[in-house]
Amino acid sequence: MNPKVEVFFSKAKKWPEEMKKMRAIILDCGLNEELKWGKPCYTFQENNVVIIQGFKEYCALMFFKGALLKDSKGLLAKPGENTQAGRLIKFTNVREITDKRTVLKAYIFEAIEVEKAGLKVEYKKNPKPIPEEFQRALDKNPALKTAFDTLTPGRQRLYILHFSAPKQSKTRESRIEKNIQHILNGKGLNDHYIQRKKR
Repeated sequence: MNPKVEVFFSKAKKWPEEMKKMRAIILDCGLNEELKWGKPCYTFQENNVVIIQGFKEYCALMFFKGALLKDSKGLLAKPGENTQAGRLIKFTNVREITDKRTVLKAYIFEAIEVEKAGLKVEYKKNPKPIPEEFQRALDKNPALKTAFDTLTPGRQRLYILHFSAPKQSKTRESRIEKNIQHILNGKGLNDHYIQRKKR
């Protein structure tokens, strides 16, 4: 048990009993306990395996490479429409967790085997095509194209989803214009929002 995680659990107001029950099951599987992104995260040989998350409507066990698990009981859900690797199992009470204890341990041990085997999730580079407006901006500005190509696939994908979302071309162009400098600076879409919040 990690002292930093102890502090997390002592302060948890939402889903405390549920999260403690998940923690006990995970620790029983021999994973290392760490605090990452402000949440209890469990690793195998320094690789993230599973994380405990609390949301408004439910708490969850999220497998970092859940897409590679067999999901024999059909429990895994995508956290978001465009999520490629992570999968979570949602809970709303302690009983659900207790009833699924054996199954959860089987999923965790399978996730550990995924790490032991060195398996990787094959990310689709961009699930959506690049919008015309952004393609024009890339063609016009070689520095922008180079900067965009050097971003991680995840950052590229977020920009493309963000630029594709508006129905009107004018709005898409406006979004692109606002983010050009961030791309040139090597920043992801969320990076500058996080910085703004910190200020």
